[in-house]
Amino acid sequence: MEDSDQQSTHSGAVIGSNDDLLTEILLRLPVTSILRFKSVSTHWRLLLSHTHFTHRYDKISKSPGIFAGNVYVPFDVQNRGTPPFRSLDFFPDPRGIRIVQSCNGLLLCCSEQGSIGARKYYVFNPTTKQFAIIPSVPGGYKVRNTTCFMGLAFHQTDCPHYKLVCIRRLQPGMPLFQFQIYSSDTGEWKICAVTLDTHWSFFKKGVYWNGAIHWAPWYHNHFYFNIEAEQVQTLPLPVDMTSFNTMTMYFGESRGHLHLTVGVDPKGTSLHQNVYEMLSDHSGWFVKYQLQLHELWGAFPEMARSPYDFNVVDVVRGEKKKICSLC
Repeated sequence: MEDSDQQSTHSGAVIGSNDDLLTEILLRLPVTSILRFKSVSTHWRLLLSHTHFTHRYDKISKSPGIFAGNVYVPFDVQNRGTPPFRSLDFFPDPRGIRIVQSCNGLLLCCSEQGSIGARKYYVFNPTTKQFAIIPSVPGGYKVRNTTCFMGLAFHQTDCPHYKLVCIRRLQPGMPLFQFQIYSSDTGEWKICAVTLDTHWSFFKKGVYWNGAIHWAPWYHNHFYFNIEAEQVQTLPLPVDMTSFNTMTMYFGESRGHLHLTVGVDPKGTSLHQNVYEMLSDHSGWFVKYQLQLHELWGAFPEMARSPYDFNVVDVVRGEKKKICSLC
């Protein structure tokens, strides 16, 4: 018995002293365990916080599906996983709660009903079941009622303390917009010096990628907001988007890549699409995939009457470079 105990202790000591072996074990654990094990020792905290570990852990697929309209849709219909949650009841908001944005494991949520100025915003972690109520933008109801966009920025490596970007119109009917940033690190809102003068309100669903909030580019507007520099910068346009009539089917991020899906069918049916990927330095787009979706008409004859009766919900990169799924 003593020999067995001594051998077990010796094996544990060998694993504990070998960072490479320990990393391989920890990479296979859920997020809740990773967060808990950071308090085991200073050594483990440094190991689990190091960019070598976080980069590798971030590449592991942790979400087996997507939420579309608050409904969980698994990617693998043969092996359906348990949804991270079944309802947004983490806080008793009498107006209900809806999802605004998902960002690298965190959800930005807000009150489902009521005016813009009266909305409450929440950041919810479905893995740990923890949430935070975001303080209201300073200035009272009238200021909050001018909000045009609220977006979440979070990443384990380049933005470990999540941030919210709020864009508001400075004066009703005027094309001048102000940027404010909330940091979970300080717990305060900060007004940025930068403003944006534009007649085109393009602030819809934002996507956080590579240190910036991006909006789907189109003919008139192709901007992104660099959070660290607090600057509005311009994205180049793909060659297929130089026309006013170009149809953007999808814009989003998967496994550290920013994708833009554009319908390029000359007949305007959107059954021929290019999936573009943005270069990491924001210098341009390149065609990653070309899609021919004309077989949809055979599977769904009703589309012959209206070829626009479908949406691209998500572009999902696989673990292998050549694997990509269109939802």
